[in-house]
Amino acid sequence: MSNSLWGEVQSVSRSATHSFTKETLPAITLLAGLGVEGDAHMGTTVKHRSRVAKDPNQPNLRQVHLIHAELFDELQEAGFHVQPGQMGENITIRGIDLLGLPTGTRLQIGERAVIQLTGLRNPCAQINEFQAGLLSAVLDRDEHDNVIRKAGVMAIVLTGGRVCVGDSVHIKLPEEPHRRLQPV
Repeated sequence: MSNSLWGEVQSVSRSATHSFTKETLPAITLLAGLGVEGDAHMGTTVKHRSRVAKDPNQPNLRQVHLIHAELFDELQEAGFHVQPGQMGENITIRGIDLLGLPTGTRLQIGERAVIQLTGLRNPCAQINEFQAGLLSAVLDRDEHDNVIRKAGVMAIVLTGGRVCVGDSVHIKLPEEPHRRLQPV
């Protein structure tokens, strides 16, 4: 993956229901403090069903799910057939090492929308119901045997706006010291 200071939106998706796959669209609207308009995960408090069961009053740090398009290339090479939106992400971006960005990184998408990265998506066993073996394909280990989660990052919406396929994405890193993204 490129380590550039910009990238490009390859796909946008949303689903009004808690389905694994989201419908791809030409554009979505991000709402400040809430998430993707019309998406089941929109709101100030958690919407992911397992998190709601634990504590429905937790802040929603998972308003927007992003995946790097390069993951789909990697999965294709491994024999999987996964298209944007099929892993439940809202925005697919090419050209940015999303997993390597620190917590608190801001991404300006298009002319107006700004999101802030809160953490990594922690993929669950449901991903294997979509395609057998996919869970192990989106998990890896580093040289110290730490788990690497490759299924995308989560964010909150700071400034709302319309996000379209083809929009540019610009990175603004937080002040140092940087903190690695952790599962949220």
